[in-house]
Amino acid sequence: MTEGNFVDYVRMNVQSGNGGKGSMHLHREKFITKGGPDGGDGGRGGHVIIRGNENLWTLYHLKFKKHIRAGHGGHGSGSRSSGADGEDVYVDVPLGTVVRDVESNEVIFEITEHGEEKIIVEGGKGGLGNWHFKTSTNQTPRYSQPGIPLSERDILLELKILADVGLVGFPNAGKSTLLSVITSAKPKIADYEFTTLKPNLGIVEYRDFQSFVMADIPGIIEGAAEGKGLGHYFLRHIERNSILLFLVPADAPDIHKQYEILLDELRRYNPEMLDKDRFVVISKSDMLDAELEAELKAELDETLPIDYMFISSVAQKGITELKDKLWKMLND
Repeated sequence: MTEGNFVDYVRMNVQSGNGGKGSMHLHREKFITKGGPDGGDGGRGGHVIIRGNENLWTLYHLKFKKHIRAGHGGHGSGSRSSGADGEDVYVDVPLGTVVRDVESNEVIFEITEHGEEKIIVEGGKGGLGNWHFKTSTNQTPRYSQPGIPLSERDILLELKILADVGLVGFPNAGKSTLLSVITSAKPKIADYEFTTLKPNLGIVEYRDFQSFVMADIPGIIEGAAEGKGLGHYFLRHIERNSILLFLVPADAPDIHKQYEILLDELRRYNPEMLDKDRFVVISKSDMLDAELEAELKAELDETLPIDYMFISSVAQKGITELKDKLWKMLND
């Protein structure tokens, strides 16, 4: 999927259908005098329903649909005939979509399962026909109920990618290269910062036909909370990841400091993200000879507070061991 096709924010106006009017009708038929009231009920207005679809990975199909309208309910008629219900409209979204109210910014609900359906605006109820209002003292009521008007609201669809492992790192740390090597994804790779402008997903194939999903987000830098770089715009995509995989290049001036900066940015975005399992990968380790790697390892054993591993995506060094480690963490 190209960057232009990845859409994770869509704002739209949704409107249900009006309920149909109940009928005010008196029965007329030859040889039947005083047939009495027989007005039918109005039909229900159509709902707008948000539905989860596991075959979708982005909100691109909704990018140009700014207005969603459900059908209106039909009016009732004689012989107690009810009006037709308005047509419901289904809006399919990928799993992990959060639906917010634009005015209050409150989360209305979120879709996490395939086939899950949630009504975002209910259609108006149809009005009752005059047949319902006849009594012993009012045998020919000449009134009926109007239908309940439609509902309308502005909503924001916000996609949070569902993945098992999320890659976190500075720009040019080698996240896209690792994703391209460990999965079949084809992210953009180039020798400059902020090559990745949109999140990328890849499926990691493991032994015995098993697999897990890895997500790569654009690089974050110190001060992202103040809007530097690409800010925190894409960090929501790793909020639901089970494991956060920190990538720090072997040629970084201070590996421990870079890890602490990344951790602090996550803390400032959402402190709950620090409760996730974390693992550090020292990328681009093909630039190190055995002696330098041994010295760096001795230093990291004293300073780095969590487990780490040396890998090289280009040289395919440590890739199999990384898969084993991630699979063990996911299943523990």
